[in-house]
Amino acid sequence: MSTSSCCGSTAPSSAATPEQAVLERYKAGAQVFEPTLCCAVEYTPGVVENLPAEIIEKDYGCGDPTRYVYPGERVVDLGSGAGKNCYILAQRVGAEGAVIGIDFNDEMLALSRKYQGEMAEKLGYKNVEFYKAKIQDLALDLSLVAEYLHTHPIASLEDWWNFEATCDRFRQERPLIPSNSIDVVVSNCVLNLVQPRDKKQLFTEIYRILKPGGRAIISDIVSDGDPTPEMIADPNLWSGCISGAFREDQFPRCFTEAGFAQTEVLVRQSEPWQVIQGIEFRSITLRADKQPRRCC
Repeated sequence: MSTSSCCGSTAPSSAATPEQAVLERYKAGAQVFEPTLCCAVEYTPGVVENLPAEIIEKDYGCGDPTRYVYPGERVVDLGSGAGKNCYILAQRVGAEGAVIGIDFNDEMLALSRKYQGEMAEKLGYKNVEFYKAKIQDLALDLSLVAEYLHTHPIASLEDWWNFEATCDRFRQERPLIPSNSIDVVVSNCVLNLVQPRDKKQLFTEIYRILKPGGRAIISDIVSDGDPTPEMIADPNLWSGCISGAFREDQFPRCFTEAGFAQTEVLVRQSEPWQVIQGIEFRSITLRADKQPRRCC
């Protein structure tokens, strides 16, 4: 095996970029359940009973990072999808905590927001919000970008330069998630969907938003070998959490390269979820601490 950086994968050569393939597939998944997008996951008894059936049916994941979150914490869920993990987290952190779901798929955001009132009534408090953003660019609120483009359409290079400058200003003056503001970042089978060119920025952003004592709890798909060129070029395998999977021996390094002090694998699926062209793909849940953990 090579010892390249965790962010050194090659992007698909197909006309459909990984981002486009993911967006289209999960748009469809918000409308009709697609079983191939998820692994079987067992949740702690009592945490899903309050959730609407539609959210349970149309949420896709490969692990349960929510069980490692505690009362009163402020949590960000990267790639929140239908909102299942956010509404589970809402129960775990309680009225004193807060949960922020991040997604860039309008259909999934609409589905997760659809039940905010119902869930607040069931729980007796409202502590969940959903925002449109890319998980590798957590300072940029895409709703602000949409508002800007509505009144400032891009018709020239000068317009484009002004647009980029405005996005930078939004990141600086109106960051969606400020630096050092979050106790826990969770994600459930989403980091692998980010384009290879953006993965280094993704881990840097996770590190940036966490408080000095914060941690990331990430469930994702890993492999025991590098994907073949044919797999890399297949948009369906990208959107299906295969071609963008992290190599298992490199995944912890993605966090340490971003500055995290230590990592620990909390759960590892013993049998592979899928085997494609002789490469095993399985789910793991990993913890990464921004600073060394104190004893006790």
